[in-house]
Amino acid sequence: MPEYQTFTLLQRHKAQLRDSVQLSSGIKLAAWFNSGDRVTNLSDHHTLSLYTADGYDTWHKTPHGWRNGGAPDRFCLMPSGTESTWDLRADLSFVHLYCTDAHLRHLGEQVWDRSPAQLTLHEKIFADDDRITQLYRHFLLSADWQQPANQLMLSSASTLLMTHLLQRYSDVQWQAPQVRGGLAPAVLRRIVAYIDAQLDQPLTLAQLAAEAALSEYHFARMFRSSMGEAPHQYVMRRRMETAQQLLKFSTLPVTEIALRCGFHSSSHFSNRFRQQHGVAPSVWRQC
Repeated sequence: MPEYQTFTLLQRHKAQLRDSVQLSSGIKLAAWFNSGDRVTNLSDHHTLSLYTADGYDTWHKTPHGWRNGGAPDRFCLMPSGTESTWDLRADLSFVHLYCTDAHLRHLGEQVWDRSPAQLTLHEKIFADDDRITQLYRHFLLSADWQQPANQLMLSSASTLLMTHLLQRYSDVQWQAPQVRGGLAPAVLRRIVAYIDAQLDQPLTLAQLAAEAALSEYHFARMFRSSMGEAPHQYVMRRRMETAQQLLKFSTLPVTEIALRCGFHSSSHFSNRFRQQHGVAPSVWRQC
């Protein structure tokens, strides 16, 4: 797995690491808090940052002096090889996604079946983008990163974010290819069977796409066309449906049911179950 210089740099400063996870692809997510710090960064990887709270007194050094513009839902894109200096004069909570040129090139080959001759991301500071905000807040920030059951959602959202960067903030700016139709019936049956057999595992989008012999991009869209929901939504629904069946027709402890359905702990399972049904699994079982 790659070492990310920005992540290591922030750990040496005043920044407090609130959470982090490295996905199977090597992409890393990190949630930070910092205040009263000055940081100069120059890394060999790309960093996509979203301000999640505060940031109003965050300043960026430009050739013409210090510029302020931070606020919740502002994003910064810091490409590889671009030096930036920051002065955090008050509180800032933010989330980083770290990826490399290799990740973006691999994604380009998967989505468009071609690799760009040159790949340059454009630096963006204190910018607004509803798509980036939506993907961060509705997918990445709504999930417990440490739970294996959420790996599929995290990997799917990260792929969507990087695809958006290629389309909007790179020299490539290829249009998203049209994907028409769903999975072949035999392939869909194989994928559904595979999911049910692997519910106790932290499934990823890469695994499911490989099983269908498709790129992640095309698999996700064809699966949605076939099933009417995204792969991570379907998998979570199957986890919860299986858990209900085990609660109703078995005497297994709640902890064992949680593990069989891919939840790392009974507390995470109970929280998800309560969100959906309004009561804890043990209470639902007695009804």
